[in-house]
Amino acid sequence: MSSSNGEPTSGLTRRGFLAGVGVGAATLTLTPAEALAKVVTAQAGGLATAPDRFGRVFNLPPFADFNAPSLRGALLEMGRTGGVVDAKDPLQEGPIRLITNPELSPNNLDNASHTAGLTFLGQFIDHDMTFDEASPLGVVTAPEESPNSRTPGFDLDSVYGGGPAADPRLYNPSDTAKFRIESGGRFEDVPRTANRTAIISDPRNDENLMISGLHAAFLLFHNRVVDHLRAAGQQGNVFEAARQLVRWHYQWLVLREFLPLTIGQSVVDDILRNGRRFYRPAAGEQFIPVEFQGAAYRFGHSQVRPSYRANLAGNADNTPFFGFIFDPAGQGQADPVDLRGGARAPRRFIGWQTFFDFGDGEVRPNKRIDTKISTPLLNLPLGAIPSGDPPTSLPQRNLLRHVTWSIPSGQNIARAIGVPALEAQHFPELQAIGHGLPASTPLWYYVLKEAEVLAGGLRLAGAGARIVGEVFIGLLQLDQSSFLRTNPTWRPTLPRRSGATGDFRMVDLLTFARVDPASRGQ
Repeated sequence: MSSSNGEPTSGLTRRGFLAGVGVGAATLTLTPAEALAKVVTAQAGGLATAPDRFGRVFNLPPFADFNAPSLRGALLEMGRTGGVVDAKDPLQEGPIRLITNPELSPNNLDNASHTAGLTFLGQFIDHDMTFDEASPLGVVTAPEESPNSRTPGFDLDSVYGGGPAADPRLYNPSDTAKFRIESGGRFEDVPRTANRTAIISDPRNDENLMISGLHAAFLLFHNRVVDHLRAAGQQGNVFEAARQLVRWHYQWLVLREFLPLTIGQSVVDDILRNGRRFYRPAAGEQFIPVEFQGAAYRFGHSQVRPSYRANLAGNADNTPFFGFIFDPAGQGQADPVDLRGGARAPRRFIGWQTFFDFGDGEVRPNKRIDTKISTPLLNLPLGAIPSGDPPTSLPQRNLLRHVTWSIPSGQNIARAIGVPALEAQHFPELQAIGHGLPASTPLWYYVLKEAEVLAGGLRLAGAGARIVGEVFIGLLQLDQSSFLRTNPTWRPTLPRRSGATGDFRMVDLLTFARVDPASRGQ
């Protein structure tokens, strides 16, 4: 039994439910997949997980036998440079040609329906709701024993921290309603220490130039909202009023722009109209499931391009600044040749017309969601890894995370959800790796293949779409302070780039923050 918004209202426990199933099992006439879905749904609705810990939705066996001594080697083989996930981008062609000549990367196709900025907006959103600083990579760990250092919701704690009183280092000492913001030489930069360490609530938001630029844009967005409210005669605590307005506009674009592009409008509509079927914690008890954190939401790694045009006129001669997302040659450089974070120089800013569509023809696409990962991500700088420990291949780290969390196979989760499962014939490339991986595939890889096969790589599909959609919408519905729960008929009130108020997109946020192309004069 559930309430109208899909929240569980019964006191069903896992033990009681399973006992009931055992008593009546002989009378069931369900298919195995339907029976499994019913078991998993009821368990998910009845399990309790603390909001500051990770949890799980699907109580299913892990995808492989973790006692097999060769399993770790098999996962490392999947994710190695030159392995099955490597797009084998010809990096010797340089960052510019890999953008202007897409035929050079036949394994790494563009996604014309997504702009390049969607990748980094997705990363920014991830850093707002999940931060695992404790679980050991590749070592079996109970999710409920692992703290989540972020609040499980879209509250921008990755930006605001604990607020001006708790985290004064983040705020302007002469006007504590506003954030500190500094100059990188030409345009904005996040505040930094003398050794260039970012002074921000979440250090991951300085992993690359794009996410750092997005964080700085949100700092400016908040500061402009403070100015906007003061000009309108705001009384009382202007910081709290601005924070709520910023959060609600951010939540709106997450729900109305990012999520439909990622999973499809029809899936969003189905969950909003018919409720969540699998992610069903009680109100105020929302948590981040490991199926989401460790697998399904890591789809964005497939969207990353090998290289980007950071801006149109950043170099000293007013030419564009191009760079690989990560390049070993950039290690130790004060102004790295690549787009890693942790550095400051006049050219290190983002020209947002490359990343979001301002209607000037300058926007570029991201990569398709498929089983090919841009080659630079298979050799990350250790500084881009929060723990600072190897392996440096991002796909290898993703696959080892399945062992950490004992994540079920993609096929078993698809059957539990009730969508067609991709069987072994869809994974011939995994046959030689062994361990039955074609028929019992790690969820992260499975979700990428699902998008590739069922949606042409343009968006998530099947189980992946359902997991991401239910968690996103669930977090909004269960958050006691979100617009969707407290005022579901609310519509954005801030001025838009063009047109009447009532909607709000990333180009509107960037324009209001005055980091748009016109404000930059570029």
